Amino acid sequence: MDADKYTLLSQGSAAYREYLTAQAVVAHTTAQALGLGPTDFFALNLIALAGSMTAGELADRTGLSTGAVTRLVDRLERAGYVRRVADPADRRKVVIEPAPDPGGRIDAVLAPQRTRMAEVFADYGPQQLEVLFDYFARAAGALRETAHQLQRP
Repeated sequence: MDADKYTLLSQGSAAYREYLTAQAVVAHTTAQALGLGPTDFFALNLIALAGSMTAGELADRTGLSTGAVTRLVDRLERAGYVRRVADPADRRKVVIEPAPDPGGRIDAVLAPQRTRMAEVFADYGPQQLEVLFDYFARAAGALRETAHQLQRP
């Protein structure tokens, strides 16, 4: 690695860590605003992104035990955020899917963050946004793999 790139990466490290910390803080405060714990909120986001998943898939994605996931899904279901439905491909299985959000409570809580991030993205051109979104996709995969490595004994 050349010296200029090394210097830039070193300087960017603090900014990156601040970004990750700010993201975690926003996630925690968003969870609280929705009446959820952080783990429940992260799980709800995983379910929403996937559209639906089994409890086993959720356990794998979160690193939680299947028993902990069952309790988590129970809490989300009681709060009205998810529902359990029969798997259309195999009626013996149950999948968890996001429930409709009556009253738009999730959208209302996320609105300030979405507005502020739209303001940030507005300062970038299309090519810069492509780079940012490519980074998000690639970094998400790298972070998921890191989490899996940390979960393995």
